[in-house]
Order: sequence, then C-alpha cells, then structure tokens
Amino acid sequence: MVEQGQTSLAGQRLGAPETLGISTLEPGHKPPAMPPGRLVPIRVVLLDDSEEIFDISQRASGRVLFEMVCLHLNLIEGDYFGLEFQSHHRKMVWLDLLKPIRKQITRPKHTVLRFVVKFFPPDHSLLLEELTRYLFALQVRQDLASGRLTCSDVSAALLVSHIIQSEIGDFEETQCRQHLLNTNYIPDQMALMDKIMEFHHKHIGQTPAESDYRLLEMACRLEMYGIRLHPAKDREGTKLSLAIAHGGVLVFQGHNRINNFNWSKIRKLSFKRRRFLIKLRADPSQNVNQDTLEFLMASRDCCKMFWKICVEYHAFFRLFEEPKPKPKPVLFSRGSSFRFSGRTQKQVIDYVKENEFKKLPFDRKHSRVQYKSRLSPLRSAQHQVPNQAVKQSWEGSFLVSSEDSAVIRPCGNSSPSTQRNGCSDQTYPIQEDRRSPAAKQQPVDRAEVTCALVNGHADDCRGATPSPLISPMLNDTGAIRTDDEEDNRRKDCPADNAYCIAKELLCTERTYLKDLELITVSFQGVLDKEDCVPDTLKTLLSSTYEPLHSHHTHFLQELEERLSLWEGRCNTEVKGEMQHIGDLLLKCAQELKALSAQLQMISECVFALERVCVASRRLECVCREFELQKMCYIPLNVFLLSPLHRLLHYRQILDRLCKHYPPTHTDYSDCRAALDNVCELEAELRPGLEEIENYQKLLELQKDLIGVEHLAVAGRQLIRLGCLSKLSGKGLQQRMFFLFNDVLLYSTRGITSTNQFTVHRQLPLRGMTIRESEDEWGVPHSFTLMVQQQSLVVAACSESEMEKWMEDLKMAVDMAEESNGLTADLLSASKDVKSSGASEVESEDDLCGSRTSLPRNGNNSGNTLNRGNTTGHVCWHRNTSVSMLDFSIAIENQLSGNLLRKFKNSNGWQKLWVVFTNFTLFFYKTHEDEYPLASLPLLGYSVTHAGESENIHKDHVFKLHFKSHIYYFRTECEYFFERWMTVIRSATVSASRTRYLNRTEPD
Repeated sequence: MVEQGQTSLAGQRLGAPETLGISTLEPGHKPPAMPPGRLVPIRVVLLDDSEEIFDISQRASGRVLFEMVCLHLNLIEGDYFGLEFQSHHRKMVWLDLLKPIRKQITRPKHTVLRFVVKFFPPDHSLLLEELTRYLFALQVRQDLASGRLTCSDVSAALLVSHIIQSEIGDFEETQCRQHLLNTNYIPDQMALMDKIMEFHHKHIGQTPAESDYRLLEMACRLEMYGIRLHPAKDREGTKLSLAIAHGGVLVFQGHNRINNFNWSKIRKLSFKRRRFLIKLRADPSQNVNQDTLEFLMASRDCCKMFWKICVEYHAFFRLFEEPKPKPKPVLFSRGSSFRFSGRTQKQVIDYVKENEFKKLPFDRKHSRVQYKSRLSPLRSAQHQVPNQAVKQSWEGSFLVSSEDSAVIRPCGNSSPSTQRNGCSDQTYPIQEDRRSPAAKQQPVDRAEVTCALVNGHADDCRGATPSPLISPMLNDTGAIRTDDEEDNRRKDCPADNAYCIAKELLCTERTYLKDLELITVSFQGVLDKEDCVPDTLKTLLSSTYEPLHSHHTHFLQELEERLSLWEGRCNTEVKGEMQHIGDLLLKCAQELKALSAQLQMISECVFALERVCVASRRLECVCREFELQKMCYIPLNVFLLSPLHRLLHYRQILDRLCKHYPPTHTDYSDCRAALDNVCELEAELRPGLEEIENYQKLLELQKDLIGVEHLAVAGRQLIRLGCLSKLSGKGLQQRMFFLFNDVLLYSTRGITSTNQFTVHRQLPLRGMTIRESEDEWGVPHSFTLMVQQQSLVVAACSESEMEKWMEDLKMAVDMAEESNGLTADLLSASKDVKSSGASEVESEDDLCGSRTSLPRNGNNSGNTLNRGNTTGHVCWHRNTSVSMLDFSIAIENQLSGNLLRKFKNSNGWQKLWVVFTNFTLFFYKTHEDEYPLASLPLLGYSVTHAGESENIHKDHVFKLHFKSHIYYFRTECEYFFERWMTVIRSATVSASRTRYLNRTEPD
C-alpha cells in the first residue's frame, strides 16, 4: 500500500534520489488535507504498467488522489497528466479533481484508474523535466502499440528504433533481433524488423534520455500525436471524428484530418444533448457575422465528455493564468457547473523555470533484460518512476456560461512563446461551402441526424436533435425484435387481397380516429380552459367534430370485430360469412351522407378559427403552443381537414375492392353501392376541399415567412415552393422561392429563433418572360427570369427540377395575365422587403443559415412560436421543391400499418407502427401511442427494391436511400409491399403537371 506521507522505492532502479521534501505548491497555497472517513484502496495503473494501491478517504476529492500519485512519482510537471477510468457506461472518462471520488466511482474496489498524459504540448522542448519526458515517451509507446498513433512504416520503424535504443542500449544484432521477437511495439512489427534494426544501428552512443528526446521530437511531428478520436456525424450524417489539440478543435475522417478550428476563431463551445456546437467569430473578409457548426455525437454523455476536455484544453494551453471562478448565483443557475481546475501551461513553465526543480537528478538507465514473449511492449518497460514525499496543489477554475456552454476568451497580448501554444494567427477560412466537391451542389441536409424528435421537440429523445428533419434512428430497445416466430405468425394470416384491403382500412381508420380525438378531446379541452375563446367557436367545433368522432368510433369497433373473425380459427361456415366488409362500408357511407352537414361545416371551422386568432393574440399563441406539442405531429389545420381527406381514402379502398371482386361476388354489390355513395358525397364536397386546402397552405406559409402580410387572401393560389440557387456576384446562393398565381417571392432562412424565412424580394408575374440560360452563364440547369427590365438568373439542382419550375412559371404567368392584380397589397406593410422596381437589398448574414445552429422554438417580436418541420423547411434542407399538385397527391396517398425496419449495418429487424402522411414517415412503437417517436421526411429520398447483393434474404423488402443514408423496410405480404412502394413514390417523386393532368381518373 502507498499511504499519504509514506515514501516508495519505486524510482530507485532509475537512479532517482530519495525525496528532498521539496514542495511544488505556489506560495501561500496548502496541499489538500485528507478528509476524515473510512479509507478505501484505490488501484492506479502507471504508465509503465505497474500498479499501485493508494488508501484514501471516501470523502476525498479527486485532487487528493491525483496529488498522491504525483507525490509517489516525484513528479513536478504533473499538470500534463490525469487519471482516467471506465465509467458504468463503459466509457473512459477523466477523474474530476474537484468532485468527491465517491460521486464519480461507485465501486472503488473494483475500479482501476490509469495515470496517463492528458495534455499534449506542441513542442516536446516545453517539457523541462527529464522524468516528464520519460513519462511522455511511455505514453507514445502505448499509443503506438494500441494503433492510436498511426504513421507510415518508415516513421514507425524509426520510432521503435529509438525505443529499443533506450531499452537495450547500443545495437547488437542478435540481442536486437531477439528483443524484437519477444516484444511487440507496433502492430505488424515482424514485417518491419529489418528496417527497425537498420535504424537502431545508427543510434550507437545515444543515451536513454537522448532516445526519449528523439522519440518525442519525431512523435510531435505526426498528425495523430496526442489525438483521441471522438466519433461524431455532421449534418449530412457523414461519419467523422472530433479531436482536441493544443491549437483548437480538429475534425477527422478516418485518420485523415479534414478540418481544424483554431482557438482564435472560436467564439463559444457548447453542447445541447447530443449536439456539439462550435460558434465561430465574425470574419470581416467573408462579411459573415456569425457561423455555428454542429456535430452529432453518440450520446449526451459522450458529447459532454468531449466538451469538458475542450474546456480544459483551452484553459490549459490558451490562458496565461488559471481562470477565476465566478460567484454562484443566489437563486438559479443555468448550464453545467464544470470548470477547469489547475495551472495553465504557461504557469507550469514559469514555475519550474523560477525554481530549481529541473535540476533534480534523474538518471535514465538501460534495462538490458531478456524478455519472454509478451503481447504488449509496455510490459517490457522495467523502469519505474521515482517518488517524492510532497504533493502539488493549486487553485484554478473555468467558469461555464449558461446552457452547458463555455465562453472562449481571446488570447490577449500574446508573446512569441505563447503563440506556439495555440495563440498563433492561424485561422480556419470560413467559406460559403465547406463540403466535398461532389456535395457542393447540395445544401447541408440537417435531416440526417439520429434522434426521435417531432415538431422540434427534443424531450424524451433517445439522444437529441434539434433538427426539424429527423431520421428514424430509434434505439434497438425501443421496438420489438422479430424472428422466425414472427414469420410463422404471418403465414397464418389470410393471403387474400380482400383481407389485405380490409386490414389497410382498419389500420388507416385507427390513425384517423386518433387524429379526430386530437380535435375533439385534446384541442377542445385546451379551448375550454381559455376565456378568450368565443362560445360560438366552441359550439361550432363540438357540433361539427363530435358527431363524426362518435360515428367513426363505432365504425372502428365493427371493423376490429370483423377482422378478428376473418383471421380467427372459427369453423369454416362462420368464417366464410365474415370474410367481407362491403356491408360495413355501405353502412358507413350511408351514415356519412347523413353527416354531410357536418362535413360541409369543416371549411367554416378553419375560417372561423383563423378569424378568431387574428382578433385575439392570446388565442393565436394558444393554438401555436398546442401545435408544437408532440401529439400534434402535423399542422393543426390538417387535423381539422382530416374528415374530408378520409372520404378520398374510402373511395380508393372501395375502388380497389370493386376491381378485386368479380361482379358475381356476394360482396361486390355492397361495395359498388358504397362507392357510389362516397363518390356522390365527394363530388359535392370537392370544390370546397380544393379551396380550403389552398387556404390552409397559405396560412402555413404565412407563419413561415417574415416580411409579408395578407398572403392568405381570396383569389391567391399557391403553385410551387422550393429551393433554387440565385446567381449573383458572389456565386450561387441558396434561396427559397414561393410561386403563386400572381407573384414570385424568394427568401433566405436566416439566423432566427423562430424557424422563419425572411423574404427579400417579390417579382410580379405580369410581363415576365422565362428562358433557359445554361449556355449563357455556364451554370447547369439555369434559367433567366426577365421582368420590368430586370433579370434574375437562377439554377435548379437537376434538369427535372428546372423543367418543373419553368412549366409552372409559364402557367403562373398566363394566370397572372387573367387575374385582377393581387400583388399590390402583398408586401405593402413590409419595410424590409423590396419590390422588383427597387434596388435589391439582401443581408449576406443570412447565407449561413444552413450552417448555423439548429433552430429552437422561441419567440419573435410578436411572441409567436413556429413549427420547424413544415414542408418549406424540408425543401430548404433537401434542396428540392413541391407543387400544389404534389400536395393533392399526398392527401390521397396516406397509409398506416406495421413495418419491420432494419438499418444498413444492423442484423435484426424492429417492428414499428408507421404512419405516412404529409410526405413524412412517423414512427411509433404501437398504434396506441399518443405521439410518434421519430419522423423521416421523404422528400429527396428514392425507394427501390432491396437487391440480392444487399444480403437481406427476406421477402417484401424495400429500401429508402438518400445520399449515404439507407433504411430497409419489410412488409408482411406482397399487397402491402406494393401499397407502401406506391405511396412512398408519391412523396419521393414530384409529379409533373402534364403527367398529373393526363393520369387516368378512377371510376
């Protein structure tokens, strides 16, 4: 045991003197006293793989243990080192010197701490003590053996030659070869043995201390020296690694460094759950005031651990003196309480230089021990490190700003010596696009981050993501795993298409009833608590939706009973009588005709709610807050219109049943009669449905846009919205375009907390001409808009996108010529938006919107909240567009049911309840869940069959693919496979107007 106050003989083999009782404390500082309490043994493995046991009080802080280790080693420059251990999450974490050990290590008797290098200086000459350099050399050996310090074969051979020179002395071929056969210093050492021996022969006369110095001199030049990789992903989902170094934050792809962010350019480091955020300082040369880079890490613990080491690295290398702590707030505190504890590198260097510690004798000697075969070269290091019966202690802190973020302070007046420590003028150039050449034509897609988040909510996420576009990366524990028993259960279900159609009806009815309950129970419950809601609105909503809810509740019960008997094990006669649903559908259609008055009032409900919200700011905020709840996974008005959408689904299901049954089938007549009733009711409601759908989209856009008023007015129609690149003197710049039947608006998504687009300009359509201009400007897929003697050159992401935009623009121009001039009032109240007749004023600060921090739900000047996952935001991140025709197709192509999901590199399948609506897949554990766990917007994705080369070995599997993101989904039969493929294609492939108008209408 090594107890406080005792002296060890560990360093005598190295020629270290007995302790001189020298204190390494700054004047006026005292070493931390051992607190009272029961002593527990703590095992610490040193860099030479020797293990020491320290008896320490349970109440002691991490600093007490750390200084006991430094005391045992007679180590003066202990500030470069730290103690790490494996947490209960099986992650290596650093021992916090300020916290009590018992709060960090739950089972001290079963935990082993490792004494290792924590801070790697850029220049080995800054290490003034020979003992410190020896410990660094031991660390380099460990990194080489583990493969963490990668380098070329020549460099590896040279490094090993210095190591064996320090171990066995001058070159002797037999001894050197035997030593290399018995001791492995690097992976695949045998292949480099001759090269190592060749280099070793050149080191004759070199002392162990000189070998350590040369080893560190060469190691410091390697790119991976001192690098500890932390896995992460960028906004496109590309697998990267983050690392911290003396000069700043580094980004690696594999073992190749692809980016570095110098401390002088970093304004702030922070983390929000799994997101690690780097806020850069303004770059006057780029005319950009703010830029935030985001990386997604495996978990919040991983993210916080990396953030902590960043805070410590910055304080140690960047600051001249230890940061002073700020006083604790009296009432409330925000963010992490973590702070850096210890002296900075400059303080350590100055302290050692001002004292005589570096003159303590320390004689490195050769071992010359013949070793047996071992797996690690570390065990061959028979040297142990000396002991000193004194301890180091110093006070230090790094105050953390709110929201788990550390404010990076400037370096101040730096001297040449401190510039070598991270305060140089080296900067990372902030450019408009930092992606690979292959990806430069596409904007950053923030959809591909892994989290369960709906409507911008990160609560209850497994991990976190603030992006409005979320991939369905659910934890494996969050779903039901399937096996061969699941396959056998599927084989027992009826294979008839009529049964599959009935099951589709049942699944979609469950989702539809849930949507109705959101209006009749949740939303009306919220309105009942508000005094600002007029009684007329409450009465209108209850009289419209409650009868519909009651009807569909009863219909769903009958459907569940019928399907249960259909797939049950009753006798053949009874089972045959129950294998049809035409009678239920006919009864449902007849009752819906009786409820036609309620269906016709749905449009009035949407208009009335909007009028009251305009008149009452309080009610508007109530509706916005309700819309941001996790259960409200699509816009509120879409829920209000769902009964009208359901009629379209009934018509499609009945049409498929009539095509499936022969006219002589007993169920055909009921299905045909039900189809006639539904078509009659649909024809009566369709004109109003088209009008209210357009109005609903205009209301949604009104919430998304800043700088426009009176957008949702009679006569205005949305035609297309999406991304185009605008050509200017600074190159192609991403813009969001909104095409109506009278005007074209374009905007950018700026740095706002409200998830809104700022409109920069309007272009009237009257007199506009459109022509292709790829040859003129040399920009692929570009075309020019000419209006009022001004031109605007824009480029689409593909030829098909360009064709769709040009087709819709020409149609909109024709419509504008026949309209009554709606454009005059559109931007009359906006002071920031310029019309086409004025000079265009745009802030280039908004251009970094796709690279800034992900938006959070916040308040703008009007205290309103905004959704972050609307179709406009999806188009912005996926660089695509959708038309009103696409919306119409999406209304008809909605689907619900169970799917088995598999990731590209996973083995098992997970059973999920999936709802497809509004171009998005929403994922639940079961159909009874109140809100989705995750969502995946499908705009930009492609859907294909899973090929034989993908080793799926299952039937009915389709693949969703976007860039590097691949998901496999498996259905229970061929019918549902075709249905899911059909509805998903409707979202992933934008409809051509000509193809849509010429398609065959159902009977």
